[in-house]
Amino acid sequence: MDIRKKKLLEALEKNLGVVTTACKMAGLPRSSHYLWVDKDPKYRAAVEELQGVAIDFVESKLFKLIEGGSDAATIFYLKTKGKARGYVERQQFEHTFEQPVFADDSEADNG
Repeated sequence: MDIRKKKLLEALEKNLGVVTTACKMAGLPRSSHYLWVDKDPKYRAAVEELQGVAIDFVESKLFKLIEGGSDAATIFYLKTKGKARGYVERQQFEHTFEQPVFADDSEADNG
C-alpha cells in the first residue's frame, strides 16, 4: 500500500476516523482520502475497520458512565442493546379522520 495511504490510515486511527483532522495531520487533502475510498478496495476496507475503533472508544466511555451510576447512560444502553430483552421504548399514535361537512352538494363538488 502507498506510504501516503498508510500515513493517512494512521492519522485516521489516532483521530478516531475524523477525516479533516487526520488529513491535516498527514498533510494530505481530503479529496485524496475520498478518492482512495472510492477507488482502492484495500484502503476502503482499512477505513471501514477503523470505524470500529471509534465505536469501541465511545462504548468504553458509555460503560464508564454506567459504572459511575449514570441513569441516562444505563437507559440509553438498554434501549439500544437490550431490545431483545424487552427494553424498547414504544410510541403510541392516535389517528383520527374527520369527514368535512358541507352545506350542500355543490360545495362538495368544488373541494
